[in-house]
Amino acid sequence: MKKLTEILNNIQPILIVGSIDISINALQLDSRKVMNSDVFFAIKGVSVDGHNFISKVIDQGASAIVCEEIPTEKITNVTYIQVKDARQTSALMACNFYDNPSQKLKLVGVTGTNGKTTVATLLYELYKNKGENVGLISTIENKINDEIIPSTHTTPNPVELNALLKQMVDANCNYAFMEVSSHAIDQDRIAGLKFKGAAFTNISHDHLDYHKTFQEYIYAKKKFFDNLSSDAFALTNVDDKRGDVMLQNTIAKKYTYAIKTLADFRFKILENAFSGLVIQTDNIDVHTQMIGRFNAYNLLTIYAICVLLEMDKQEALAAISILKGAEGRFDYQISPIQKIIGIVDYSHTPDALKNVLDTINEIRTGNENVITVVGCGGNRDAAKRPDMAHIASELSTKVILTSDNPRDENPDDILKQMQAGVPAHNYNKVMTITDRKEAIKVAVNLAQAKDIILLAGKGHEKYQEIKGVKFPFDDKAILQHTFNDLTK
Repeated sequence: MKKLTEILNNIQPILIVGSIDISINALQLDSRKVMNSDVFFAIKGVSVDGHNFISKVIDQGASAIVCEEIPTEKITNVTYIQVKDARQTSALMACNFYDNPSQKLKLVGVTGTNGKTTVATLLYELYKNKGENVGLISTIENKINDEIIPSTHTTPNPVELNALLKQMVDANCNYAFMEVSSHAIDQDRIAGLKFKGAAFTNISHDHLDYHKTFQEYIYAKKKFFDNLSSDAFALTNVDDKRGDVMLQNTIAKKYTYAIKTLADFRFKILENAFSGLVIQTDNIDVHTQMIGRFNAYNLLTIYAICVLLEMDKQEALAAISILKGAEGRFDYQISPIQKIIGIVDYSHTPDALKNVLDTINEIRTGNENVITVVGCGGNRDAAKRPDMAHIASELSTKVILTSDNPRDENPDDILKQMQAGVPAHNYNKVMTITDRKEAIKVAVNLAQAKDIILLAGKGHEKYQEIKGVKFPFDDKAILQHTFNDLTK
């Protein structure tokens, strides 16, 4: 329990009706979870307005309502707090309710279209390997030292987020690494958090179903850097043509990294093979277990963050040399007899798919076929669908267009939109199989010895979402099972 007056510290309400000298049990964004002595935030969402549930939550026992419009009929013994922005206020009050846990950690946020999960996860692994108490907030899962906490969003809502950070503080974590999504930035889920640093990986077309324009998407990422404090660091990839944009208005200490251009932190790729990357920095050669140019960028981001967190450079390079990729990110296995290479990757944007296929084509000898199985999610950015198919058809020997997470859409309609992106000269190497499991089996049966199969789009996911239901589905497990059938 905490006094409402404490939770309102540094909040500037327009109007307060009722007492703030009351005890609060919990903060709630979901009206269904409200219980006695809770604060409810009436947030105006895209499809639902929390103001419509004020009467209901009061009946459930809410002691205080944070809203943008105070109801005409007010209930005695309920405190009404009118604010300009209930969503942002929920984040600021969550920080206060949980005693501002982000101020007691070295919290680093990673944002960008691709690479967030790998960078955040491997930073967690690296610091854990060093014996540090460390937390992780990511798309795949959240972790507090060795404890795994299931993840439902890339960045949780502000109440869940601060509760999680408080658990990390209570577990004596010194560091926390988190993915920061554009949705979370735009929706002020991270408002009030104290970041030690922020890193930008890259940006390409994604989430335009939400942001509407690419410029709005860029601005959402930039807002993260604009709000950093002067004692934080802002690290950006200047090989990305929009990397410099992230630093334009920030008062944080500015740093850059690159492989192609001059920057504060630089890597040179000496070797890129299925056995791993060999990179060089400051005339030091480092052998790593990661594969692909895109992973060279991920490792460079990690290295730069470690140095900015005051780790010795030699120690940082030694630490990244033993890192292995995050689950579902260029996650590969080899069939026992034919030595077919199967790669499971989360590449669900045109840029990510191109990066993975470019990497495969850089590494292969040229004698192997590259068979790509790819789909696009429903209820998401439809503009990228033809682009995904176009890239797959240009950079693969054979392509199977299939279902991803169709959600509420007809998967065949999604596939037709993808097919529109296939140029005429590639028609003969593209087929469509709606059933994803069947598509994977056909890909394996088409493959000859040492061919390469890419299963793109779902990566670490263990489900396929159809009409609101998540059915068990694991690309990696299905691939392994199909490989095993080849030996029978």
